[in-house]
Amino acid sequence: MLDQSTTGIEARIVRYGDLKPCKTAFIDAHTPGSDRKENFTIIGGGVSESPDQHVHIRETPGFNIGAAGQPPNCRNSLHSHTTAEVFFVLKGRWRFFWGRYGDAGSLIANEGDIFNIPTGIFRGFENVGTDYGMIMAILGGDDAGGGVTWAPQVIEEARAHGLVLGENGVLYDSAKGEVLPDGLSPMPILSDTALASYPELPVDAVIPGHVARYWDLVALSATAPAQVIGADALLPDKPGFEVDFLTRRSLPPDMMSRDKHTVLMPVRGHWKLNWQGGETVLNPGDTCLLNPNEAHALTPSMTGEASLYRVTATDDPAGPTWTGHS
Repeated sequence: MLDQSTTGIEARIVRYGDLKPCKTAFIDAHTPGSDRKENFTIIGGGVSESPDQHVHIRETPGFNIGAAGQPPNCRNSLHSHTTAEVFFVLKGRWRFFWGRYGDAGSLIANEGDIFNIPTGIFRGFENVGTDYGMIMAILGGDDAGGGVTWAPQVIEEARAHGLVLGENGVLYDSAKGEVLPDGLSPMPILSDTALASYPELPVDAVIPGHVARYWDLVALSATAPAQVIGADALLPDKPGFEVDFLTRRSLPPDMMSRDKHTVLMPVRGHWKLNWQGGETVLNPGDTCLLNPNEAHALTPSMTGEASLYRVTATDDPAGPTWTGHS
């Protein structure tokens, strides 16, 4: 968990233009169709399988923040998480798909849309826009659920292109002369029995309670923050954090503080962040971590459209998607 001491808000802002990508983060890094994607770990180590991954802020507030950047027609292969994986589209147009072979259901998400993907299903995504796209991610837990589980065909295809995932969760690239260390076995492929526990959810079981559209949130946040993810939110869940959505008139201009770690993630426009002794402007794609009880004021710095997602830690443990019955 994060040290409660403050080293200054400026030191906890990761600018979009300073993001450092990793192109070998996952097992499908050499697989045609997935070999041009970039992975970013912004807060916490995320679920990267590569020692080359740069981590901007290593300690976590109970969840991880990351991003994926991909050119058109590039996809992220089918995998599963045991804790929350929430995406919002920062740039471009994206298709999310799910199921053992990715054909159980799909949806198109545009800029600002947010998708809280149910745990325990195989999911993937691809850039179906016309330019480089970026999606921002919130992953549940300090260790993001301990990593990802890949659909068997992803592991098999990666091996054909020289990449082997060890049972320690680390990638080994035969093209670079790397081999599994003595005594280390490859990550086992899921058995048919294990695969039977991964549901094939139809679209109507996923979209209503897991997807929120940008312009709906703009309308809902006209006078107060729109509650997006939380026990009583638009997308009910208790993943160890809550998400709300802010626009120009959602907050008063006064100084305020929150008693949990909070992350600010602008979507559109420019936001002036003031605190005792300083101020800065947050722009789309920037990520700012605020410590508990850190007084600040947040207001749009220019006229025009302004929106951002705010993520706040909770005391709920990270785990499977909450159904309201657990």
